[in-house]
Amino acid sequence: MATISKKRIWGWMAFDWASQPFYTLGLTFIFGPYFAAVAAEYYLGTGLEESTAKAQAQGMWSAGQTVAGLVIAFSAPFLGAFADNSGRKMPWIAFFSIIYIAATWMLWGLMPDGSNIIWILVIFYVGFVAAESGLNFVNAILPSLGKKEDIGRISGSGAAFGYWGGVVSLFVMLLLLAESDAGVTLLGNPPLFGLDPEMREGTRSVGPLIAIWYAVFMIPFFLWVRDDPHLGGKSTRLGDVARDLWATLKSVRERKSLLNFLVGSMFYRDALNALYAFGGVYAALVLDWQTIQIGVFGIVAAIAAAIVTWLSGLADQRFGPKPVIRVAVWVLIIVSITVVGMSREALFGFPLAQGSNLPDIIFYVCGACIGGAGGAVYSASRSMMVRHTHPDRPAEAFGLFALTGKATAFLAPAFITLFTFLTGNNQLGFLPVIFLFLIGLLLLRWVNKDGDRAEWSAD
Repeated sequence: MATISKKRIWGWMAFDWASQPFYTLGLTFIFGPYFAAVAAEYYLGTGLEESTAKAQAQGMWSAGQTVAGLVIAFSAPFLGAFADNSGRKMPWIAFFSIIYIAATWMLWGLMPDGSNIIWILVIFYVGFVAAESGLNFVNAILPSLGKKEDIGRISGSGAAFGYWGGVVSLFVMLLLLAESDAGVTLLGNPPLFGLDPEMREGTRSVGPLIAIWYAVFMIPFFLWVRDDPHLGGKSTRLGDVARDLWATLKSVRERKSLLNFLVGSMFYRDALNALYAFGGVYAALVLDWQTIQIGVFGIVAAIAAAIVTWLSGLADQRFGPKPVIRVAVWVLIIVSITVVGMSREALFGFPLAQGSNLPDIIFYVCGACIGGAGGAVYSASRSMMVRHTHPDRPAEAFGLFALTGKATAFLAPAFITLFTFLTGNNQLGFLPVIFLFLIGLLLLRWVNKDGDRAEWSAD
């Protein structure tokens, strides 16, 4: 491990910086809310009532997330096993990068009238599949970046670096491009490059910005990160890869700590992804926030994520990832309860004065908590996965991690959709998220804080 160069670590962390705008700008704070607003207006135009139109818009977004999650879930383990057998991850990362750049660029095409809403939904989640698939291979490089006691800190630093990328990209978007209802950016100027506010071209430019950002900042990754020449050398015939993968899957049943971690993290990551995916949508549909307000909310969340995730990496190095995950999940449970109990008119059943800004203040605090705790969960979970990863099969291991993270990715969106339609209420639609967090927290009790390290050392 002494031969690990700092350039390789910085190159690896460049992926987080390059890809984070997809989640910050695309999934959560700019494109997601814009899509929800356009979809709601589109369904209003078909004659639906306002509440029904908003529920339909939220359901449509969750359906896309469900399908994309299933595609990732069932492709990731096989792709990981194939990459481990061949020893090559970089070609896969390059392949998914090309798809990602093309898909995100095309998000420009979402017109305010929603005429092509289905097509753009498909395009967005193609980009989502590419982003998550590339991430699996990048995560599989993590075990080779340092000594075992340093992995938690490296994971936290990389994730924190990525969140700062989200912060910077969000500032660029809000200050120079995204327009308010008045047609101006946060600085009070028209969008840059003569973009037309009437056609929401400033907000729609989020797609090309995400694509260009990724293309530029992935350069250090491809310059400084290489595949480990000592890995691979196994057969890449599909039948042989499938047999190796099946043997690994069967062995998981006998590894109780890994099994409980994979299943437990499946539930709490699913719930967290729902908070990410629906946070901005909730702000747009329940609190009636505009793009600029949601963007400021995003900056608060991203700054909190960057700071807390870095601190969580230090805590991981000192105490291990398991207590970091536990504390973070409890914070997210409290946030979820608050989201369910709050609307523009009331807080846990207590009516608020008309025009009260208390819901706005509380949701800004919730945003900071989601960002900070979510970043800590992300960083500590991949650190915990490294503790359960065989040194020779990292891509396969993180493929399994993706499988359990996405195999039930339909659960939170599907339950949110079901509860939203049954109650006709966007807040109550979030109830299932609380139960998923609690299940994940319970299963963590049977996870060995040191993973399978002793077993691999014995080998």
